[in-house]
Amino acid sequence: MRIVKEIPHPRFKITVFSWNSKYIIKIEDAHLEQVYKIPETEVQGMDEIEAMLSTPFLLKVLERFGAMGADFNSAWRQRYVDNPEIP
Repeated sequence: MRIVKEIPHPRFKITVFSWNSKYIIKIEDAHLEQVYKIPETEVQGMDEIEAMLSTPFLLKVLERFGAMGADFNSAWRQRYVDNPEIP
């Protein structure tokens, strides 16, 4: 897997990889990440990928990170309920 481009963003770390004839778009925020895969034959190149990363899309990504974080925190707290001997 090779890095094709790192796309600057004030909140997220956005990296585009190329692997196995696919572009892999990885968006990271704190300890969470979202990954999207696109066949290289389906896009004209990086300009099209960057256009897909529009503000409305990234707002949905942020919303999804919120839900992911809440789910993870709930599971993290539940481990104390399931295992009271955990400090």
